[in-house]
Amino acid sequence: MNLYSLLFYYFAVVTVVTAVLSVSRSNPVHSVIFLIPCFFHIAGLFVLLDAEFLAAVQILVYTGAIMVLYLFVVTLLNLSGTRELRIIHRQRFFAMVAGIALALELVILAVQGSFSRPVAKLVGNVFGGNTEAVGASLYTTFLFPFELASLVLLVAIFGAVVLARRESAE
Repeated sequence: MNLYSLLFYYFAVVTVVTAVLSVSRSNPVHSVIFLIPCFFHIAGLFVLLDAEFLAAVQILVYTGAIMVLYLFVVTLLNLSGTRELRIIHRQRFFAMVAGIALALELVILAVQGSFSRPVAKLVGNVFGGNTEAVGASLYTTFLFPFELASLVLLVAIFGAVVLARRESAE
């Protein structure tokens, strides 16, 4: 096993474990805290796939901005993790069926030997650099979806301003 495969498996296992811990915690603050190493290890996976720009964006946007936002919201809402949840009998049944189906799929993959294949490596950079490739594809191939996304974000900003605006006393 080479270093690349070892690092890939490390990042993948830690990402999955911290994601499961984040979902399974009853305290919302602990849940948010477990997302931080999850996002860092996802950035590590991006670095292994020669996507350094996406790794930097992952760390800056998700780990930096989004996690701070989540922590502020959870802290300001003062959510307590001691709330009792009512579990409906049908939910438990469907959860068990889904869990058994997932376990069966994993067993089938293990028997077929799909886990023993080497970790995939991306083809070399076409445009000479990852950031250059992202920019070139955004402004050529995906220009319309890029502009559409910017319009949706602009409408969302206007909506946030309208909702946050205080009524003036007239």
